Amino acid sequence: MQALSQLSYGPTRRPRILDQMPQSVNGLHMSRLCLIPALCALALITLPGCGESRRTERIVVNLTTVARDLDRPWSLAFLPDGRFLVTERPGRLRIVSADGQLSEPVSGVPAVFADGQGGLFDVVLDPHFPDEPWIYLAFAEDRGAGTNATAVFRGRLEGLSLTDGKIVFRQQPAVASPAHFGGRLVFGADGRLFVTLGERSARQFSVRAQSLDDHFGKIVRVERDGSIPADNPFAGRAEARAEIWSLGHRNVQGAALHPETGELWTSEHGPMGGDEVNIARAGRNYGWPVITYGKAYSGGSIGVGTHRDGMEQPLHYWVPSIATCGIAFVTSDRYPEWRGNLLVAGLRGKTVARLTLDGERVVGEERLFGGLEERIRDIRQGPDGFLYLLTDSPQGRLLRVEPAANAESP
Repeated sequence: MQALSQLSYGPTRRPRILDQMPQSVNGLHMSRLCLIPALCALALITLPGCGESRRTERIVVNLTTVARDLDRPWSLAFLPDGRFLVTERPGRLRIVSADGQLSEPVSGVPAVFADGQGGLFDVVLDPHFPDEPWIYLAFAEDRGAGTNATAVFRGRLEGLSLTDGKIVFRQQPAVASPAHFGGRLVFGADGRLFVTLGERSARQFSVRAQSLDDHFGKIVRVERDGSIPADNPFAGRAEARAEIWSLGHRNVQGAALHPETGELWTSEHGPMGGDEVNIARAGRNYGWPVITYGKAYSGGSIGVGTHRDGMEQPLHYWVPSIATCGIAFVTSDRYPEWRGNLLVAGLRGKTVARLTLDGERVVGEERLFGGLEERIRDIRQGPDGFLYLLTDSPQGRLLRVEPAANAESP
């Protein structure tokens, strides 16, 4: 494993570079790296209406490469013995050892539709793992006749194999589209599984995010075996699919439980601007494509504007877009200055947005890790208290964020 760089952040409005720079990074003299692209953090952007930013003490971190040469890694899970599960979007599941060695692809993974934005997405462990060693995978499934849709598979992890595999959920209907699959999985505190589903991008599909009789632009909630909880908000309504939890979403690719309330927080891709952070509550309508803070890619307006009665406002939004993806709450004592913050990975933004929270209000934002110049697909806090990042490229990396006192010398 190799430390990439040493970075310093804070106060909130002014990320600062470490006062005394290391003379080399990965064997290259700093003058050759020009300092700025390798080590500088981007400045804070605070959006109107988000309140005053709060100052924090400076935190110095090292980014250490745990594993490299991952092919477009999408998601990360932690095994109890210290190993990692990592999905690669082309359709492979890898086990990464604690010292960064990649396994051969795990067998038993279902075939994926890997065109466009499709592929293998999230991976999560069963709440009762390892007593019940189920692994759950979200993926884009080829349904034949040129159609595809998101599905959820589970299998028992035995060595380098998934056995007793079964599809426990399928998005309906399948359509011919290479985009907006959603694909994030989160187990609630009650053991029910949330699945985020995109609205499949094309206009004729996008409008269906407001309908209750299909899965376009929805978050659904199912039992571990795919059956439907009796207390879902639309259960028992003839015109609605009983598995629907919330509607009016565009493409939710980040989701995590709040560590205190247990509610599901999400990050959602907007079009040209309008990326959002929301709390996904039972039966609520989040507005797409009727309301949004973004614009059409042609530059025109979408829907009726930014507000409509009966539709939820985002807790936070970005204009321009950072292409939000994985999210994580910081609860670890390793980062006392960041405790209680929400971290949001950015693909287009090549950053992690650190959001300071006051209850359900976002009161400050700082951009982290911009000096990497890498698309950040996922961010997780591990059982060891460290934060981990996945970079989205054909030579993707698993990185550990280490406070300098605990980190290797760069």
